[in-house]
Amino acid sequence: MKEEIKTDKAQSAKGLLSQALISNGFIFTSGFIHVTPDGKLVEGSIEEKFRQVMTNIEEVLKAANASLNDIIKATIYVTDTSILPELNKLYVTYFNEPYPVREAVCVKELPLGASIEISVVAVKK
Repeated sequence: MKEEIKTDKAQSAKGLLSQALISNGFIFTSGFIHVTPDGKLVEGSIEEKFRQVMTNIEEVLKAANASLNDIIKATIYVTDTSILPELNKLYVTYFNEPYPVREAVCVKELPLGASIEISVVAVKK
């Protein structure tokens, strides 16, 4: 059994994929890039891009009656591993200890020319 989560307050690929699904007590999100809800790619600093990605994730989790504190695993995709030290510094500001487990993967490219994409798994309380 699965339940789809939708919100207009976060990035969406209408008709193509679900923003998130709840199944067996877990929330699984799609990958979110630094795009505003109206589809504009956020340019600028790594911090500005990361903030938009986390805002998208936070809004989808809110729609599922969850929060960033419910995240147990994050997968971060980047197009350049040299930004990982800065991302690590930002990452810990969004969570409490124990931090969610995390993996970082370098890819050749991401949708719309983004440089960061993150998907998460959270526990539904």
